[in-house]
Amino acid sequence: MTALLSIISLSLTGIYLLLLIYFIRGWASIKPPKAHQETFHTRVTVLIAARDEEDNIVLTIGDLLAQDYPKELTEIIIVDDHSTDRTADIIRSYADQGIKLLQLNEDRPLNSYKKKAIARAISMSSGDLMVATDADCRMGSQWLSSVVGYFESNDLVMISSPVAYFDERTLFEYLQALEFSYLIGIGAAFIGNRHASTCNGANLAYRKDVFYEVGGFKGIDDLASGDDELLLQKVAAKYHGRIGFLKDRKAIVYTHAKHTLRSFLKQRRRWASKSTHYKDKSIVALAVSIWLFNLSLLVNAGLSFYDLFYFKLFLLQFLLKFVFETAFLLPVTSFFKRPGLVGLLLLLNPIHIIYFVYIGLLGNSRKYEWKGRMVK
Repeated sequence: MTALLSIISLSLTGIYLLLLIYFIRGWASIKPPKAHQETFHTRVTVLIAARDEEDNIVLTIGDLLAQDYPKELTEIIIVDDHSTDRTADIIRSYADQGIKLLQLNEDRPLNSYKKKAIARAISMSSGDLMVATDADCRMGSQWLSSVVGYFESNDLVMISSPVAYFDERTLFEYLQALEFSYLIGIGAAFIGNRHASTCNGANLAYRKDVFYEVGGFKGIDDLASGDDELLLQKVAAKYHGRIGFLKDRKAIVYTHAKHTLRSFLKQRRRWASKSTHYKDKSIVALAVSIWLFNLSLLVNAGLSFYDLFYFKLFLLQFLLKFVFETAFLLPVTSFFKRPGLVGLLLLLNPIHIIYFVYIGLLGNSRKYEWKGRMVK
């Protein structure tokens, strides 16, 4: 039994380390874009789906209006998804500055209101490039021009751009910032290795014609989440190698970490729910391998109370995990100008092992709450 557990644990550890080497290689292969261009020709539509965002939407709109991208080439559509607060009224007050409000008015329950909102906005858009972000995000004045500049300089149909947490105030939020950098780095690394699989919908751009060419959200519209990764995977299946990651600090979109453990787990449960719908089974297999690796760490840690051998095995796994994750995270956090976050990795790792196993189980349950609704 001991020998079998050792073989399984070390095999899973080896798979995880090889995967981290793959991530390190993928991140390093992405080169920064060329110098910021001065002239543009692409008509852009910025898409936002908002629900109950009266506390954030003013700041987001202010950042969008401050963009240095030509105003005559910019369209901003914000869809109000049945807000119960003043979100719609606030958006409407910017009509004279070119902000377009679209209000959902569905007479029957949906499972994916956000996909419906985005699809409706795209149908009424005049842009050729759709650039999606969220109603609680912040961005610098060169965000849009950096995205479009990258699009116009490369033969791409979809662009995933960086997202980062900011303005953390508690240790819990700093730990989230480190973990989120890891997730963004993984998405970028897959793209760098020409195997686009994951992204974040808070900073995603794609050609309008390609959205319709792959059938939009058809086939994935029964899932509440997945307007980003599942769409990316549909595009990747048809346009292999034509999805890019914009490794440019000017393109970073900033958002806040969750303030409470409850809200954090709800968010991660929603994200995890998408994995069962991945069409690329190699990604599903990798995700299962990582989950099993973390499970083996938990099992060996538990068996350590009965046999010192398992503690030594756990310690070996943990140290290898820490060293290789540090090697991956240092360049990623340095890109975000936050390499100091890696100093929290030793604290984050044991917590993350438990959380990863837990959320992997919870994410596969059918229903969860999102924006005050029960969805699946």
